[in-house]
Amino acid sequence: MAQPPLVATTVVLLFLIALNTSHLVLSGDPNTVLLLRQPHAATNRHTMFLPLFPSHPNSSRSSAAAADRRHLQGSEPHHPNARMPLYDDLLRNGYYTTRIWIGTPPQKFALIVDTGSTVTYVPCSTCEQCGRHQDPKFQPEISSSYEPVKCNIDCNCDSERVQCVYERQYAEMSSSSGVLGEDVISFGNQSELRPQRAVFGCENVETGDIYSQHADGIMGLGRGDLSVVDQLVEKGVISDSFSLCYGGMHVGGGAMVLGELSPPADMVFTHSDPLRSPYYNIELKAIHVAGKPLSLNPRVFDGKHGSVLDSGTTYAYLPEAAFVAFKDAIFKELHSLKPIPGPDPNYNDICFSGAESDVSQLSKTFPIVDMVFGNGQKLSLSPENYLFQHSKVHGAYCLGVFQNGKDPTTLLGGIIVRNTLVTYDREHEKIGFWKTNCSELWERLHILGAPPPAPISSNGTDSNADMPPTLAPIGPPQYVPPGEFQVGLITFFMLLNAKYSDLKPHITELPQLIAQELDVNTSQVHLLNFTSKGNDSLIRWAILPAGSADYFSNATAINIIARLAEHRLKLPDTFGSYQLVEWNVEPPPKRMWWQQHYLFVVVAIVVTLILGLSASGAWFIWKRRQQSVISYKPVDGAVPEQELQPL
Repeated sequence: MAQPPLVATTVVLLFLIALNTSHLVLSGDPNTVLLLRQPHAATNRHTMFLPLFPSHPNSSRSSAAAADRRHLQGSEPHHPNARMPLYDDLLRNGYYTTRIWIGTPPQKFALIVDTGSTVTYVPCSTCEQCGRHQDPKFQPEISSSYEPVKCNIDCNCDSERVQCVYERQYAEMSSSSGVLGEDVISFGNQSELRPQRAVFGCENVETGDIYSQHADGIMGLGRGDLSVVDQLVEKGVISDSFSLCYGGMHVGGGAMVLGELSPPADMVFTHSDPLRSPYYNIELKAIHVAGKPLSLNPRVFDGKHGSVLDSGTTYAYLPEAAFVAFKDAIFKELHSLKPIPGPDPNYNDICFSGAESDVSQLSKTFPIVDMVFGNGQKLSLSPENYLFQHSKVHGAYCLGVFQNGKDPTTLLGGIIVRNTLVTYDREHEKIGFWKTNCSELWERLHILGAPPPAPISSNGTDSNADMPPTLAPIGPPQYVPPGEFQVGLITFFMLLNAKYSDLKPHITELPQLIAQELDVNTSQVHLLNFTSKGNDSLIRWAILPAGSADYFSNATAINIIARLAEHRLKLPDTFGSYQLVEWNVEPPPKRMWWQQHYLFVVVAIVVTLILGLSASGAWFIWKRRQQSVISYKPVDGAVPEQELQPL
C-alpha cells in the first residue's frame, strides 16, 4: 500500500474555545493552515497490543533492560502517574491511540494521543453526524457520574445558553464540535493514578478525517485548560509532565506516562518555551547529515511557530531552504542506491531501491542525521527516523521528510521520534529525548508492582464492579511466550455488530476474508462456533498451521497474532463493525512415540509384513482407525488484553 505523506491530524486550530483561555498566548496568525498531506493508508485504522516482541529472559538484552529499569525508576516520584500502553502503527494507521474509560459504569474509548490538541472528545449518543468508529458512542444518560458543563462567562454556550460547547477545526479541514461534560475518567489498571473527574467534549458533529477515522476521538495533550494534562495538574494529582514512546519501523505500539518519570542519565534535553507558540516547540539550531552540518542560517528553524513537535502528525516537514539542503545532503551519501518512483503516483516521493530489507542494517546504507539543539546537545536520528518503507518495491525506502509548502514552520511528526522516549517536562520548560526500544519500554516502566487502583463508583468509593472484568485492561500480553514454546493453534473471538439474518448470507465469505487479512491459506481458517443475540453476533475462529505441520514457525505465529492484536483485519461494511474480544495461543498436541518416529515405524511395519507373508502366506487386512482429535489446553503464558472492542 502506498505511503504518501500525512496531513497533521492536529496542529493549527481555527477555533480555540475553552473554559478559560485568558492565559493562553497565540503566536502568529491562528488562521494559517500548514500545508501537509495525508496517506491513503490512514483510512485503515485499527489498534495494537504492547509489547510486540518481549525479550527472552536469558537474552543479552536482559542485563541492559535491568540497567534501563534502574535509570527509569530513579527516586520515588512525588505524585502517582498514569502508565498507559499505546496502540496502532504510525504509518499503517496514521496515528497512535491509547485507551481511557469514561463514566460510571465505565465506557471504553480508543483515543488518538495528540500533543497538538487541547480538548479530549468522544462521539456522543446524541450525535447524528458521527462516523462509524471503533467503540460505541458515549452515553451520558447511563452514567451516574456525568454532569453537563453549564453555560458560564468562561465558555461559549449553545443556542439555549444552557451548556458549554466546543468546536475544533484542523489543518486538513476536518472538524469536531459538541457540548462539554464532566465525568470520571479512568486510565486502566496499569496505572497508579486513580480515576479522576475531568471535562471532555461530547461530539455532536464530525467532518472530514475525524468522521472517517477508526479511532473514537482525540486525547488532547496540548496546553490549555481543557487539556487532560492541565486538568490533572490543576487537581494536583500528577506533576506537570508527560512522556510518549512510539514503536519502530516494523513494530507499532508503545507507552505513555501521564506525570513524572525520572529521566535516564543520558537523556538529551532542549528548551521548550511555552510563550513561543501554542504548541510544544524545541530549539532546533542545525541539522547534520553524516556528521556534516547543512549550510543553513539557524533562523530557518525559527519561522512562524518555530520548530514544533506534534504527536498527531506522521511525517516531518521543513521550510523550503532546509528541505532542499537536507534532500541534497542525503543524495550525496547514497552511492549504491537507485532513485525510483514512489509508491503513489499522486505524490512526488523521493525513494531509493537496493537497500537492506533488514531495518537494523539500514545505517550501513543511509547516513545518521543529527538534530542540534540550542544548548549544543544532539539527538541522533537513525534511518527509521526519517525513512518509510516503499510498499511496492522490496528493499526500497522513501524520505519521510517533506517541504512544508510556503509555511516557514518546522513541523516534526511521529516518524522523527520512533523508538525514542520523549518527555514533555512542562514544569521545567524542556523536552527530553532518549533512544530506546519502545516496544519493550512498557515492561521497564511497569516496575513499581503496586496493585492497580479500582475505578471509583458512583458513591465515591472504590468498586471493582464498576469496571467489568471483560473490559478491564490487564497486564501487557506476550505475543508468543518466551522459551521453547511452540504455537500449535491460534483462536480468537470476533464480535460483529450485525444481525444473524444480515450476516448469514455472507458467512461463507468470512474465512476467505480473514485468511487474506492474516496472510494465511483459507484452509487454515476454521469457524468453531457461532452465537447471535439481537444485533450482535459472536464467532469463535481457529487458525491452524499450514498443511500437515503441527505448529507454526515463530515468525508466522508472531505475524498472525500481531495482525489480530493490532486489529488489522479490515472487513467490508457488509459485516458492520467488528470487535476483537480476545485471542489465545495454544501448544501443539502431544504426539505419541510412533508419531514422532513415523518413518521408522512405517519401515518396521513393511518389514514385518513381508516376513509374515513369506512365512505363513496369510493375508493381513489392516483397518485404518480414525484417531480422535486431541484437545488443546490453554496456556497461561500468553494472556491477551481482555477488551470488548471493535485496539
